[in-house]
Amino acid sequence: MRAVSKKYDFESKTENTLFPLLPQKEREFLEKKAKIFRFSNQEMRILCEIARDLQMWREGSIEEIWPQIDDKRELFKRVRKNYERIKNLPKSYENFSQKEQGPNRVFVEVADKDVGFGMCPVASPKTRCCNLWTLDVVESCGYDCSYCSIQSFYNQDKVTVISDLKNKLSALKLDPDQIYHIGTGQSSDSLMWGNLEGILDALIDFAKRHPNVILELKTKSDNVSYLLKNEYPPNIIVTWSLNPQKIVESEERLSAPLDKRLKAAKKIADKGRLVGFHFHPMIHYAEYKRDYKIIFDRLVKEFDPKSVAMVSFGTLTFIKPVIRQLRARGSFSKILQMPMEDAAGKLSYPAEIKKEMFSFAYNALSQWHGKVFFYLCMEDHSLWREVLAREYPTNESFELDMKYSYMAKINSLE
Repeated sequence: MRAVSKKYDFESKTENTLFPLLPQKEREFLEKKAKIFRFSNQEMRILCEIARDLQMWREGSIEEIWPQIDDKRELFKRVRKNYERIKNLPKSYENFSQKEQGPNRVFVEVADKDVGFGMCPVASPKTRCCNLWTLDVVESCGYDCSYCSIQSFYNQDKVTVISDLKNKLSALKLDPDQIYHIGTGQSSDSLMWGNLEGILDALIDFAKRHPNVILELKTKSDNVSYLLKNEYPPNIIVTWSLNPQKIVESEERLSAPLDKRLKAAKKIADKGRLVGFHFHPMIHYAEYKRDYKIIFDRLVKEFDPKSVAMVSFGTLTFIKPVIRQLRARGSFSKILQMPMEDAAGKLSYPAEIKKEMFSFAYNALSQWHGKVFFYLCMEDHSLWREVLAREYPTNESFELDMKYSYMAKINSLE
């Protein structure tokens, strides 16, 4: 007696996948193929992720990389191989941007919450870490950077500002005999909100009362008007995250253009205060050396290294929930179009690509060697010797060297 084939339940195979978020044409294509090849839920999940990535990268559709093969196992293998080829080749941003996407609409609320004060949330003994302390005075961000992990921790539509900040900062217990390096740019941009609800008033007061604190304000904005109009102590260092304008337009939506960031940094430096620059994340793409070299040359030309506290290098590092979030949001972005390997339990570029990028950047700023503190942010210990020709045996030794270097620059301004 001939066995009756069990009916294929397509709906169950697409549960908990990205299938509902795909364009209709691709949904129809995948449904047709799924019923022919009877893909499992796991196979459908992977195929939907491939389709979503190609859509976000503007690299065509899954139908275009679908081979004409009848054998299911070989077909699935070939689809993944074609996808990996597109993913791993150096991407190009020559004809890619997010300009057509509309502005974010965020609701800002003021909340009577405790100030978040603690160690950097991504600190890890598996990578060389500076043991930064973080001060969360605003939660969530008004920018829309495609690679940002903040969107995985906070409601992207709501920004929370901590009320009565001055008094809450006064209540923090700090050891006067210890040097603290504290950053405010981990849960939001440090300057895009200006002095909203007295944020900057409170931070300046905090820095004045604690000369043993190195307070770092990290930003992608050009909103320095308050700092230019008001005096603030030299132990506040304003730092900018920098990427080529092509990346700003494509992956750092709504943030200030590169030129405006650099002009804002120059105004702070001309005021006689310290600045710093973070190339984190550096992004590997076909034209990256040409585009980053333009920034490096401009920094060397326009800034006296005496006014620059640090330059950091780091790159894209993802945890799986962030990747899922990026795909769910579906903004046009090439950020996930990159080769990925395990990096201390996360996903990042292979070590050879990192070594190439960081070495190129460090060598391009050779005029600042010995005058500015360079470091790798949250990267494997082995890269230090190969890139910077120095290394630290522990995170604590790295932390101390960084703090003493910053304090020396701060004291030179007083």
